[in-house]
Amino acid sequence: MCGIIGIVAHRDVNQALFDGLTVLQHRGQDAAGIVTCDNGRLFLRKDNGLVRDVFHTRHMIRLRGNMGIGHVRYPTAGCSSSAEAQPFYVNSPFGITLAHNGNLTNAEQLKRELFRDDLRHINTDSDSEVLLNVFAHELQARGKLTIDHEDIFAAVAGVHRRCRGAYAVVAMITGYGIVGFRDPYGIRPIMFGRREGPRGTEWIMASESVAIDTLGFRRERDIAPGEAVFVDLRGNHHSRQCAAYPSYAPCIFEHVYFARPDSFIDGISVYKSRLRMGDMLARKIKRVFPDHDIDVVIPIPDTSRTAALQLSHELGLKYREGFIKNRYIGRTFIMPGQKQRKKSVRQKLNAIDLEFRGKNVLLVDDSIVRGTTSKQIIQMARDAGARKVYFASAAPPVRYPNVYGIDMPSVHELIGHNRDERQIAEEIGADWLVYQDLEDLVQAVAKGNPEIGRFDTSCFDGNYVTGDVTPSYLEQLEHQRSDDARQPCNTDDDVVIELYNNR
Repeated sequence: MCGIIGIVAHRDVNQALFDGLTVLQHRGQDAAGIVTCDNGRLFLRKDNGLVRDVFHTRHMIRLRGNMGIGHVRYPTAGCSSSAEAQPFYVNSPFGITLAHNGNLTNAEQLKRELFRDDLRHINTDSDSEVLLNVFAHELQARGKLTIDHEDIFAAVAGVHRRCRGAYAVVAMITGYGIVGFRDPYGIRPIMFGRREGPRGTEWIMASESVAIDTLGFRRERDIAPGEAVFVDLRGNHHSRQCAAYPSYAPCIFEHVYFARPDSFIDGISVYKSRLRMGDMLARKIKRVFPDHDIDVVIPIPDTSRTAALQLSHELGLKYREGFIKNRYIGRTFIMPGQKQRKKSVRQKLNAIDLEFRGKNVLLVDDSIVRGTTSKQIIQMARDAGARKVYFASAAPPVRYPNVYGIDMPSVHELIGHNRDERQIAEEIGADWLVYQDLEDLVQAVAKGNPEIGRFDTSCFDGNYVTGDVTPSYLEQLEHQRSDDARQPCNTDDDVVIELYNNR
């Protein structure tokens, strides 16, 4: 999962891009990058680390120009290296930079085609570089010295014909403008907004509305599945449906975990969808455990707070904050290694003993993926004196890998795979466990936008909306995304990249 942003303005955009990426930091903590354009020259800075650590004053000064794009990354494949930090750049045609959120399911096939037929070389293991080169080739195939929005939309249509999987993209074409586009299913989010300034209209594209709001833009709408939106250097806006058969099927896990609660995605308030998840989960507890003896509801911060608060209200129980979070530890779900994930949980949370001692506690989390965090937190509750520890998940059991850009690579890492609720409860050490029903989760999110008739729920039910995910592909993906495959790359290579990026 990654965060992307692009801005076309009538003033320098370096600070706005930095601020926008900071707001989107929850979407990726492995690497960050910004590229700007000033009078036909590109200025790039990217490296491993958080936004605040990658960009210092000396870097910001060099990022000149009134147009630029940015990216925050967490790795789902390859190594954790600055060589795979985005945005990526290709010089032909025109000089194109691209930032991508998602995952291509036919990247290996495309890589062979690019080398054999398009005579293009791919230098990393990133499917985002593959996507960039497909877009660049399709634009170059127009055979024109100068281009307009019609040519850009034709190139995006070519991307849709060739690429499979999930992709939300911002791409900057030197001397022309920025284009944002989305895969024909709209799996990964992207939206755009505008603001009126003294020198004319300025435009922004971003993964979540919170980046648009905090920068003082007015949210216009989400980019539709298969649609492309292009903004030129003068601030003129163009849009076009570029896919032959678009079909809305956005990823429901955005609402469960990834997105900030103050965001709107596909017209749906993330906050309200989580409130409804809490309602639905409380009703299930009433059905399954009508004679429960819960004394207090405690959320596992931060994502589950909204659902837990509504659940406690629906059940008529006390809601208490039982864990204090260290704000300087990253999100454990997107830590790049199992050893680091296990180590981070105790550093991340500390229990308030008086909220647990002698009580029957219901812990509420947004989801259970590997079970690493859940098991340790339950033990922390017991160590703090809880008499009984119950556990509730606002999402159904995660039983299948996610192939569209979320790090759920191996079924063997998923605690929900081939286990029922009783077995999972035993594995994580809970006295009992309750999961949200998939139908209730879909209803909780869909209520915010009745026009969306389908969501990608593949990590819960194994139904992959793109229809091209085979057992052999899942096996290949498991190998690529294992913790061993994602170890830091050769440090000598990193030095070269860092020097190139104005270290």
